[in-house]
Amino acid sequence: MSTQNALLTILVEKIKNDTLVLPTLPAVALKVRKAADDPDINLQDMGEVIGQDPSLSARMIKISNSAYMGRAVKVTSISQAVTRIGLRQIKNIATALAMEQLFVSKNELVGEYMKKEWANTVDVVANSMAALQMYTARTKKRDFTIDTMTLMALIHSIGVLPILTEAERHTEVFASPSFLNDAIDKLAPKVGGSIMRSWEFGEDFVVVAERWHDLAYIPEKLGYIDFVRVGAALAGQINSKKDAVLNLAIQRGVVEDVNSLLSDDFAEMRAAAKQIFA
Repeated sequence: MSTQNALLTILVEKIKNDTLVLPTLPAVALKVRKAADDPDINLQDMGEVIGQDPSLSARMIKISNSAYMGRAVKVTSISQAVTRIGLRQIKNIATALAMEQLFVSKNELVGEYMKKEWANTVDVVANSMAALQMYTARTKKRDFTIDTMTLMALIHSIGVLPILTEAERHTEVFASPSFLNDAIDKLAPKVGGSIMRSWEFGEDFVVVAERWHDLAYIPEKLGYIDFVRVGAALAGQINSKKDAVLNLAIQRGVVEDVNSLLSDDFAEMRAAAKQIFA
């Protein structure tokens, strides 16, 4: 058995036996999510939780001053940022901003894959956020929130991480990038669903992680998965299915037409979204 086939067998067995080591949420995200679930939490207390992490504090201030908050007056403190963003959105936004910490590796080769995966993920996020903004502006509907959209898009390919981590123990497989691509294509969705359950995220997150790439799965109602698919198609993640994804998006009312995705407005929204993670 070749090394590549052996590693694929190891991954399949670990998934089957539920012994694959899954990533854990960064500590700061866990703290914020726990605090947000406390019915007695207030904005001041939440500000103190976030303030314990200088990096998250700085990024919270940045996002509160971004185009997505839609305010002209700049905020300069974490208390002002938390007040502007609000407790309802803080949980998802803090988690999203902390996610980058997962895409790192001490191994140089694996680190490059992680870096590439993070860049691709941010592209999907930016496209998904812009698509949602266009949809909201056009339909005037408020069924979806930008903070949940951001986190949904960020976790869509989270299943890649344990595969890369496992492969790190067998660096010889990197002589064939096609192997990793094949392993990711076959296994990442199932692993992604396992991670979402492990993190105790809602079923909507599980569905996005497991089914976003599966066009045979079409939910009855429009959902975040529709926007994630558009984001992934525009980011070049599913070139073989791009036309099918965009046609489906038009049919389901996600976008009005393909030209809207080529507009200056869409490009500006996408660029603003990417700046959040710059």
